[in-house]
Amino acid sequence: MSKKQPTSKREWRDGAASAGVKKPAAASAKKAAHPFKSEAKRQSSDKRKAFSNGLQTQGREKAVKQRADKAKKLVVRNPNQKILEHARDLKERRSDLSRFEPERLQKVLAASGVGSRREMEEWITNGWVTVNGRVAQLGEKVTPDDHVTVKGNIIKLKWADRLPRIILYYKQEGEIVSRDDPQGRVSIFDRLPQAASSRWVAIGRLDINTSGLLIITTSGELVQRFAHPSFEVEREYAVRVLGELTTEQMRMLTEEGVMLEDGLAKVERIYEQGGEGANKWYNVVIKEGRNREVRRIFESQGLIVSRLVRVGFGPIGLPNRLKRGQFYELNPAEVANIIKWADMLLPGERRRRS
Repeated sequence: MSKKQPTSKREWRDGAASAGVKKPAAASAKKAAHPFKSEAKRQSSDKRKAFSNGLQTQGREKAVKQRADKAKKLVVRNPNQKILEHARDLKERRSDLSRFEPERLQKVLAASGVGSRREMEEWITNGWVTVNGRVAQLGEKVTPDDHVTVKGNIIKLKWADRLPRIILYYKQEGEIVSRDDPQGRVSIFDRLPQAASSRWVAIGRLDINTSGLLIITTSGELVQRFAHPSFEVEREYAVRVLGELTTEQMRMLTEEGVMLEDGLAKVERIYEQGGEGANKWYNVVIKEGRNREVRRIFESQGLIVSRLVRVGFGPIGLPNRLKRGQFYELNPAEVANIIKWADMLLPGERRRRS
């Protein structure tokens, strides 16, 4: 009796598997006739794996930033009732928006938390920003009455009509003072609380190996008053070096200054603060904020800085109770004192005619 022939490919496959029958030569010939088909499948599979690995890598980079511990807030005792009432009054004050002078569009957008000023300049150049229905031009100014859209979205512009916020943060070594970093390092902005109605801006910078006082605010004008060289705001540092300066070197740094690659650098005040063994501590005050200036001043004298801590900036000192990685937000009364020191107007005030 003849053996029943398979009636379908599935029957043939099952029968061949059980009997150990090889696939017909036609199949092998078909595979040989299309040698690039399997190669294309392999390349496609490799691309999918590479894409998947890329997504996993991006996810890991994001996760690193998300795992940055949030800074703890320094808790202080509430002031007396009189100060609380004064602070509440300051917080509720508003300036008359109709009296605001027009300001550059990119500056207002950055202050409103849309992005950095540089990003806003690029977006305006790309034609992604409109003012009152027309494409905006780089450098044009806007008022509180103007209607602005970014990439089709209506933007509620924020104006300095209320008291700004100010945070004091004890920066740790290993943290950067930037929002964008291709190396994925921890930024101080990853650790600070969000500013719901505006954008945090750091007053001056500290390099990754420097710790100490950082002042962060929502006021661009206040940043200008602190950081611009024309105002010559003092910056105070505690510096630890291996070795020590001579009396003649200290005199030379304060009286004559030292020539660095980017110009003359002069120390306002410097004095010893003790130390153990070969390490000596110095208190140094300068009026500039050039990149790594304090480190370069000591390097010019043959000394290497092993630790650098900013302990004061203008009228603000590093609070004694503030620990590394902690922040303290100034209350409205304290903010008002800083505004007055900077010769800025409080909400609702007008400049008196001289």
